[in-house]
Amino acid sequence: MSFINDMKEKAKQNIKKIVLPESDDIRILKGTEIILKEGIAQITLLGNKDKITSLANENNINIEGAEIIDPEKSDRLEYYIQTLYELRKDKGMTIETAQKLISENSRYYATMMVKVGDADGFVSGACNPTSDTLRPALQIIKGAEGVKTISAFFIMCVQDKELGENGVFIFSDCGMIANPTVEQLSDIAISSSKSFKELVNSNRIPKIAMLSYSTKGSASSELTEKVINATNLAKEKININDNILIDGELQLDAAIIPEIANSKAPGSDVAGKANILVFPDLNAGNIGYKLVQRFGHAEAYGPLCQGLDKPVNDLSRGCSVDDIVGVVAITAVQAQKN
Repeated sequence: MSFINDMKEKAKQNIKKIVLPESDDIRILKGTEIILKEGIAQITLLGNKDKITSLANENNINIEGAEIIDPEKSDRLEYYIQTLYELRKDKGMTIETAQKLISENSRYYATMMVKVGDADGFVSGACNPTSDTLRPALQIIKGAEGVKTISAFFIMCVQDKELGENGVFIFSDCGMIANPTVEQLSDIAISSSKSFKELVNSNRIPKIAMLSYSTKGSASSELTEKVINATNLAKEKININDNILIDGELQLDAAIIPEIANSKAPGSDVAGKANILVFPDLNAGNIGYKLVQRFGHAEAYGPLCQGLDKPVNDLSRGCSVDDIVGVVAITAVQAQKN
């Protein structure tokens, strides 16, 4: 079974309500039709009901069964406005600003639904930049208990099943923190191991490669020292019962190819067997996942958030309908863990 089909089956076992605020995008409506038909999740669409229904009918899309909420007419509007104001007043939020955000910005309305438990998660980004999805989530939902660093990752499904975990990798951070500190990089590694257990395979050991342009001291600079220090700090944070393996600094080929690992990093528990790749910064991470996706024809799901108290996930503006369905399934599975 493919990774995404596995996610769909898991999502069906405990149906969750997922909000899709970009209801004026045809891809979202087509995705909704598939999600409802396959029984992956309950769907709430935000926007004017007549416009959404008309758009669906004009394009022969069946969204029967989806809940449609017009934020401006919702009986929860005032409650969300007041709640947002109370949450953010110490940061300078006024009641007028809260009213404008909730009534006019569907991502803020969706975030409030998730925050107060009226929905289990939301997915956005098909026609809005990543910041529009993540900003309200970071402001309102915030981090889970004990989490200092909220980061983003991709699930990458490559064609060579001998790599990673039967062809599945976690790539972190490829969507949020531009230049992580040593502390943040170590946090990203730990969070990625939890995402692996949650989504990829709970019965297998996360094997984390802290990537660099150097392997085990083959080069030395501030850049390599940062990765080495982050690796050591992450090892200190791992509980003895966590059953997590981490090593670095490792070049990409040493991280995933056994023959090269034997030459460059003999004796490593991770080299040649990594299923999680932690990139040193957002330049490397973002370029890396897109190279694998476009040149290697890999499936890429994300950027997904890790460390939030409740699941909120982003879509690429170039996403397909299948991508939307897949990310909703992943979000539903994440919601089952809360």
